[in-house]
Amino acid sequence: MSDTTAARSTDKKRDFNIARLLLEGRAFFALIAIIVVFSILSPNYFTVGNFLIMASHVAIYGILAIGMLLVILNGGIDLSVGSILAFAGVAAGAMMQGIEIQAMGVILYPPVWAVVVLTCLLGALVGAVNGVLIAIFKVPAFVATLGVMYVARGIALLMTNGLTYNNLSGRPELGNTGFDWLGFNRIAGVPISVIVLALLAVLGGLMLSRSSFGRWLYASGGNERAAELSGVPTRRVKITVYTLSGMLSAIAGLVLASQLTSAGPTAGVTYELTAIAAVVIGGAALTGGRGTMRGTMLGAFVIGFLSDGLVIIGVSSYWQTVFTGAVIVLAVLMNSLQYGGARKS
Repeated sequence: MSDTTAARSTDKKRDFNIARLLLEGRAFFALIAIIVVFSILSPNYFTVGNFLIMASHVAIYGILAIGMLLVILNGGIDLSVGSILAFAGVAAGAMMQGIEIQAMGVILYPPVWAVVVLTCLLGALVGAVNGVLIAIFKVPAFVATLGVMYVARGIALLMTNGLTYNNLSGRPELGNTGFDWLGFNRIAGVPISVIVLALLAVLGGLMLSRSSFGRWLYASGGNERAAELSGVPTRRVKITVYTLSGMLSAIAGLVLASQLTSAGPTAGVTYELTAIAAVVIGGAALTGGRGTMRGTMLGAFVIGFLSDGLVIIGVSSYWQTVFTGAVIVLAVLMNSLQYGGARKS
């Protein structure tokens, strides 16, 4: 009788472990399933060239998702990343057209490295505004980032009068060769945008797992009050994560503008939702304190490979929206099952 009971207990434990494995590795298994299904449906899907092209598309979502992961780990949300992306792209495009100083009667063409640095600083500044509003003035993250989302998009529209900068080639004779290399050049056959994503993901993963800031971030996201009583500088952590999110949005804006060879004020619409979806699909908890860089990258590739796969097999853009939304809802449901179960135990 005792042997039978022990056998049943072992079977239940094995079943639980399998279910837990499937639940925790859902993003990886979903990505494998997507690759298998679309490879069967289209002979053009499973090729090295197509994977590299899709990865270059994923790079934009992935870079945004890294910043969103930091914010969500802190227990917040950032709805302004898509608008910061557009604002940064427009600002870079304006600098590429030349900065006119009317008082001196000259037009300055900053070198490409200066354009990249200034654009990243601009994104960080806008992100810092979010952080200060939320950490210092106690504005709810949803409200603060929603307001900054409209402000950033509005400034981008005002800068261009609703138009698009199509000439991003710079002035080679003045040392500004443009940054189209970011979207089209390759190193050892790998697009530079994918390399940038990989470097940012590795650095972000090391920061989360090996640095004191990473420990502070997980602690403040799990229980901000307890973390503060333990000596964690919660305000500084909050401002830092929103600043980093803004800077990463600017980098994504540069990559997108480079890939499109244009910068427009309407770029990045709804990208904030895609970034949130990537983080959620990757297993992060929207309540904060739980999530990994690896999972977020898998989530970004799930969304990117699914969207591109639907395009390759000729599915209507309307159905693409339906499928993407269904994946997001399913991911949130599985998160609830995973973390709800953990809380009960």
